[in-house]
Amino acid sequence: MSYLKFDKNQLTNLEFSLKREFIRTNRSGAYGSTTIINCNTRKYHGLLVCPVEELNNERYVLLSMVDPTIVYDGYEFNLGIRKYSGGFYEPKGHKYIEELSTDVLPTLSYNIGGIKIDVDQVLDHEDFRVLIKYTVTEIPRYSTKSPNTITFRLKPFLAFRNIHELSKANFDANIRPEMIENGIRIRMYDSFPYLNMQFNKKIDFVHLPDWYYNVEYPMEQERGYDFKEDLFTPGFFETTLKKGESIFFAAGTEVLPVNNIRRRFTTIQNNRIPRYNFENCLYNAAQQFIEKRKKSTYLISGYHWYDARSRDTFIAAPGLTLSLGNPQTLINVLDTALRKYNNGTFPQLLNKKTEGTCPSADTPLWFIYAVQQLQEWVTPQFVVIKYWETIKSILNHYYDGLECGIKMTDHCLIYLSHDHYPQTWMDAVVNGKPVTPRRGFSVEVNALWYNALMYALEIAHFAKDHEFIQKFEHIPSVTKQSFLQKFWINEGSYLADFCTTHQQDKTIRPNQIIAAALPFSMLSETQKIDVIQCIQHILLTPKGLRTLTPADERYCPYFIGDHNQREKALHQGTVHPWLLEFYAKALVSVYKKDALPELNKMFFSFEKDMTVVGVGTINEIYDGDPPHEPRGAISQALSISAVLQIKMLMDSLVVEN
Repeated sequence: MSYLKFDKNQLTNLEFSLKREFIRTNRSGAYGSTTIINCNTRKYHGLLVCPVEELNNERYVLLSMVDPTIVYDGYEFNLGIRKYSGGFYEPKGHKYIEELSTDVLPTLSYNIGGIKIDVDQVLDHEDFRVLIKYTVTEIPRYSTKSPNTITFRLKPFLAFRNIHELSKANFDANIRPEMIENGIRIRMYDSFPYLNMQFNKKIDFVHLPDWYYNVEYPMEQERGYDFKEDLFTPGFFETTLKKGESIFFAAGTEVLPVNNIRRRFTTIQNNRIPRYNFENCLYNAAQQFIEKRKKSTYLISGYHWYDARSRDTFIAAPGLTLSLGNPQTLINVLDTALRKYNNGTFPQLLNKKTEGTCPSADTPLWFIYAVQQLQEWVTPQFVVIKYWETIKSILNHYYDGLECGIKMTDHCLIYLSHDHYPQTWMDAVVNGKPVTPRRGFSVEVNALWYNALMYALEIAHFAKDHEFIQKFEHIPSVTKQSFLQKFWINEGSYLADFCTTHQQDKTIRPNQIIAAALPFSMLSETQKIDVIQCIQHILLTPKGLRTLTPADERYCPYFIGDHNQREKALHQGTVHPWLLEFYAKALVSVYKKDALPELNKMFFSFEKDMTVVGVGTINEIYDGDPPHEPRGAISQALSISAVLQIKMLMDSLVVEN
């Protein structure tokens, strides 16, 4: 029985099928993504989307889609589908789909009047290449005169544009392909690599260049962006196939020897993690965020539009790697980040230049927490040799003061003094102003600061770094005392979200749970219980924690509308799954093995998401109000990491029992 499977009734219902998407990535920065019926609904969709080194390593859609056509007994059946103006879909190939199974590879099964075709698709895990296998499983013989072969045609649609843009018909495009072995190659614009399209057998190519105008992407329209695109096709390929025969199509930036195409497809298929259950789906999804470029290893924050954001990297990397028993990948990710470290801070993006932006107040402290989690898999000596100098540098820079007014005060708390630039993870901006201004002392920043100090002093004692110990050993006790005096709200028994020098912001937000969850916490057990209960009663949902209490007049129940409307809602009630990691860790720190039933409930609450939006993965965010519709990126590193962190907690409690 297939774990991830869709039937004909679901697939032919466009209201259902167009809301469900695939995302497959490789380890080199490429991805392929579309809906479960191969109808692109976003500008980010495409069969081959990859970084182009000559264009600042930005991602570009090279191959948008392909249209397979079956010709039998004089009749043509086009299996493609695109949306045009007025809700018009043409062709309507989805009506021939019988089922979709995705346990190993996405396999679409078509039935065209008794002619049965299976389509399997895979992304090469090393090169920028997509491979598709078309297999004829049945050809009916209605009479002795019925043909025993079909004519198979394949028409590619090209975009050659940035993922954030849309292509339009123009006279600058090169529309003349060059012949290569069993296929063609084409480069629509000079700054791009060639796209090589080949088959594993000899095939005819009919050069029939044409533009298809005003293809629509309804998800972009819904998000308030331009949504109409012109796609170019250089012509179509044609051959004959008999029952039981397969043909393999490869499209990539490098030529593949044709006798290797079938073998390459099979090798990649055999190396896939089968998605036979919920856990395997999570493990499979976790690997898709890891990207290797030359000697660097990045963690992509989410798909389709995110890059390697430094804060997300340090929060998500331990969950995505250690859950698979792979500390070396975590080390590689941290080592790549260290090459961008400078004067106490990391850039906002690790895989691109982000000059002129203020550093975030928490990101370096998240780095230290990532190292702290790694230490459970390596020796203290390893940490000292590899990371101690950086950890010392980070804490010294906080002590002396970072850029943009981030500094330690006389109360040994971290103060953020920037008025117009958000310096925490609640960083939404509308019309140049932060939606959630948190100037002053932020609760999670100071919780992370205390945890980092305590952990660093542990390492310092191991390393016998007496200079560091002498400078910092008195600070944690002052920090703890100042923190509790400034943040604890007696009348509500919870923590303020942030404080100025004179007052508390008493808004109930989820950031306080981090103070209860970190290994070194300033809260007593009673205070932890109070914080947990506050979260449980007001912010906890099956999909994560709300970012604002529904009782607040600023609360936004739904993450919908144009860009500014969505930005306003992002941290004003929208649910973020990543915060569940810290809610779960807070539970375990207080209730130990008695927390297991609650962890189990949280973990499996995401199982149904495997077939809701991003097939086999978890969304970035959810609406604050029930039914908590999934929103944002269809696959988010923080979300997958949080659920895997919960799984690791569950496993550790079972072992203890």
